[in-house]
Amino acid sequence: MKESNKRLSSTEIGGLWTVYMQESMAICFLKHLKQHNKDEEILPILKKSLDFSQFHIKRIEEFFRMENIPIPHGFSEKDVDLSAPPLFHDLFSLSFVYSMSRMAMVNYSFITAAVARMDVREFFTNCLQGSTDLFNESATLMLEKGIYDRPPMINYPKKVEYIKNASLLSGYINKKRPINAIELNEIFYNTVRNYFGSILCLGFLQVVKDGEIKKYIKKGKEICDKQNKLFNDILLEEDLLGSAPVSMEVTDSTTSPFSERLIIMLFHSLNQMDVTLLGHSLSLSMRSDLTAHFSKLIIEVLKYGQEGFKIIVNRGWMEQPPQSTNRKNLIHGL
Repeated sequence: MKESNKRLSSTEIGGLWTVYMQESMAICFLKHLKQHNKDEEILPILKKSLDFSQFHIKRIEEFFRMENIPIPHGFSEKDVDLSAPPLFHDLFSLSFVYSMSRMAMVNYSFITAAVARMDVREFFTNCLQGSTDLFNESATLMLEKGIYDRPPMINYPKKVEYIKNASLLSGYINKKRPINAIELNEIFYNTVRNYFGSILCLGFLQVVKDGEIKKYIKKGKEICDKQNKLFNDILLEEDLLGSAPVSMEVTDSTTSPFSERLIIMLFHSLNQMDVTLLGHSLSLSMRSDLTAHFSKLIIEVLKYGQEGFKIIVNRGWMEQPPQSTNRKNLIHGL
């Protein structure tokens, strides 16, 4: 049997469905940012990112039609008001593409490693390459504009050394060693991600009118700010400079360009990625104080995500992901 004639597996269906939802969401945000951006160096990257997302949507629809799978509703022009004033300044658009493409690389790598059918695998491989290209282009332009917040610098090692005892794991009780380069990387990029989240929250707090959603976003900003303080305090204790946002700015607009469903679903998606990345940081940290911090943060984000999920479900905003057949119901005629 030819590869393209084989039925899609549950992993392939789930991956295509998830990316469809995420890309239809991204299109709404990118259209708003592109509509108002005046920076001639940033505009081509925004256009390229939008073209990628629209192509991915079209290709996934082709897969679903070929397999007679219902196409998700996702998000559409109903979820974005292009006549609304800009919510963010131009440089935030660059930060948006940078942050989203970085998270997309993680997401696509997980999915690509789990799919088997050749045409689907080729699609996700191209998605991964596209997000990598966008990440590289946005990072390069951020460096050129002087707005890329670089990780802390350390002295080069002078020789190869081996771990001799478990004191490497020390943390709260006896900090015998400085933080290592791998741990520094995780702390830095968690900080960058939280600054991005904090600015998103700030912008949405200005424009969201619904009291329950506004309260939820406010709590999200508090979590981001608390994590940033924690990570910056760790860096300062190590005599390393903390990081600071330089490119993420919010306008004074109080008119929302986005539907409340789109906003809270973005939070749902970012929460899922946050748990993944915090878990990655936990797995790489060897100092006991860091593992304790990351463990607590994962629990906090999980609880926050559950609160948002309840809001989404209670309002009928959550599309049901493709489900496996309930054999018990079939057997009992339900």
